Amino acid sequence: MTSGDRDARPLARRWARLTHALLALALLAGCDSHEEEPTAADTPPTVSVMPPMRREVTDWDEFTGRLVPVERVELRARVSGYLDSIAFTDGQVVRRGDPLFRIDRRPFETAITDAEARLAAARSQLVLGEREFTRAGNLLQYRAGSEASLDQRAQALEAARAAVTQADAALQRAKLDLEFTELRAPISGRIGRHLVSPGNLVAGGEGSGATLLAVIVTMDPIDVSFDIDQAAALRYARLAESGGRPSSRDMTNPVQLALADETGFPRTGRVVFVDNEADASTGTVRLRARFANPRDLLLPGVFARIRLVASAPYQALLVPDAAVTTDQSRRVVYVLAQDNTLQMRQVELGPLHDGLRVIRSGLQGDEEVAVTGLTRARAGQQVAPIRPAPAQARSEIGPPMAPRP
Repeated sequence: MTSGDRDARPLARRWARLTHALLALALLAGCDSHEEEPTAADTPPTVSVMPPMRREVTDWDEFTGRLVPVERVELRARVSGYLDSIAFTDGQVVRRGDPLFRIDRRPFETAITDAEARLAAARSQLVLGEREFTRAGNLLQYRAGSEASLDQRAQALEAARAAVTQADAALQRAKLDLEFTELRAPISGRIGRHLVSPGNLVAGGEGSGATLLAVIVTMDPIDVSFDIDQAAALRYARLAESGGRPSSRDMTNPVQLALADETGFPRTGRVVFVDNEADASTGTVRLRARFANPRDLLLPGVFARIRLVASAPYQALLVPDAAVTTDQSRRVVYVLAQDNTLQMRQVELGPLHDGLRVIRSGLQGDEEVAVTGLTRARAGQQVAPIRPAPAQARSEIGPPMAPRP
């Protein structure tokens, strides 16, 4: 080993010790600066709070119903024959008495002519029978005839009268069949597409074997058929018994409707029918509500949401629905304590009214409830509360609710 190598070793050791000392000082300086600067975790989370509101509300129950026409008529032929013409356009609105279908009239006109001839023949036989009966009565009066002959003439006269009645009935039936060859609208409404084209043979009759030609339904007004469960039916009966709301069997209680693409319940109608028994298989009771439909927006067969009055008006505590959270199986809200810490309160919820949730129990009404900023907050944590101005609070929770009818 040379003398130069022996001189380089102490110098390398001194540089290594100096480097370690500088690193230690840097770490100590970093720790001191970290302790001096506050972090975001030490800053209390910002939470907006507002007191619950006390208002008069009315509860509504929601159901699913199907739109059905008030009247629905299936057009069927009463006489058999070949369809001659159609006097409407598929889907148009027809009025009561408008001609719709026409069956070939010629066979029925011939039947009328034949019935008229048979009636004329029967009337001539009646005239002959009357003369013979009169002649037999005169002969018996002068003892030139017998009572048996008079009885025969009387019987022949009654048979001639019956034949006239029968022939006249056949003529009326033939005229009625001729009238049935033209089908007119029995009600006003919207007709569907024709199910039989001209030139086809249609079967007539009084039963289901008659050919179905088209269907007419009324559009304005229109009904909604919906079922309520037996618990709701009993609750409504108790409510009517206590005077909180009249029974729908006696009064046309208000009902509201919304289509699939509508928010809220913009349409108002009335209950017009409550079934007299419950369905044995489902335990539900069928109701019908009627709505105005001037623009034909409500189509039969479409599903809709129905809302029915479920309580008498009452004073309730309401909070924004965003303030209600879930803690496992419990529904809770966070209230602000005097030291700006959050306290968890278990609550019992009621229905939703225009974005506000009814609180049945769990709040006294004098608390401040946390509405927003709950993602960073927890029970027992100190927060920085923000209290919106009254105008801003009203804009966030919506306008005051008017009492329901």
